[in-house]
Amino acid sequence: MWNDGDFPEEVRARLLEYEKKSRYLRKRSEDYEVVEDVFDKSTKMALYKLVNKGVLHILLGVVKTGKESRVYWGKKADGTDVAVKIYLTVASEFKRRLPYIEGDPRFTEAGRGIHDVIELWARKEYRNLTEAYEAGVKVPQPFGLNRNVLVMQFIGENGTPAPTLREVEEVTQKDYRLIIEQVRLLYQKAKLVHADLSEYNIFKWRGEVILFDFGSAVSVDHPNADEFLLRDLENLNRFFDKNGVKTLRLQTLLKKVKGE
Repeated sequence: MWNDGDFPEEVRARLLEYEKKSRYLRKRSEDYEVVEDVFDKSTKMALYKLVNKGVLHILLGVVKTGKESRVYWGKKADGTDVAVKIYLTVASEFKRRLPYIEGDPRFTEAGRGIHDVIELWARKEYRNLTEAYEAGVKVPQPFGLNRNVLVMQFIGENGTPAPTLREVEEVTQKDYRLIIEQVRLLYQKAKLVHADLSEYNIFKWRGEVILFDFGSAVSVDHPNADEFLLRDLENLNRFFDKNGVKTLRLQTLLKKVKGE
C-alpha cells in the first residue's frame, strides 16, 4: 500500500483516484495484474513529477508485461491517451543489456549498479525515440521521462494496443516496403540502428507501420552497429519470407538502408 505521509495532499488525491480505477480494472479482467509491487518509492516519485509537469494525469491499467518493464495505459489531463513504460527496478535482465550501452558514444557514463543501468536504459530509449521521431521515423512520440518512467504516445484505441505484425491476419508487400523505408530513415537520418527489430515490435495500425521498443537501439557509430543492422534485416526477411512476401537479398537491403 501507499504511505500517505510520503507525498503532498494533491498527489495523494490523484493516487487514490488511480487506485480506485485500478481495482475496478483488475476486477473487470484477469489480464490486469496486481501492480503495487512495481511502485517502489523512487518510481512513485518519478510518476508524481511527471504528473506535476502535465505529462501524465492518471494510470488506467496494464497493457503489456515483461521481464524488464510493464507498460500501462494512461491519460493526460486533456484526455489524450499515453503509454507509460515503467522499467522494473528489480529486473536483473538489464545486466544483459550492457553490450547495447557500452560502445555507444552517446552514453559513456554507464554505472554498474542495477539502478544505474535501469535509469540509463530508460534514458537511452527516450533519447532514441526522440531522435527517431525528429528524423521522421514512424515511432511513438515521446512525451517525457523521469528516472525509470517513460511516457509516450499510445498506439491503439481505448486502452487496447495496436496489433503487432505477429498478430495481424495478413502482411503484405506494402508492409515490407514501408518497414524497410523506416529502417532506412532510422539509419540515414536518425543515425540509429534498432538492434532488436522483429515482427514483435512493429505495430500495424491504420495503414501505417510503427516501430517501437527502442531501448536496444544504438548509434551507427557503435562498434557492433553493422552486426545489429544485419540481424534486424535477417529477422525481417525471415518473417516476410515465411508469410509468402517477396523479399530483397540481404546485401541489396544493406546497401539500400545505408544509401550506398
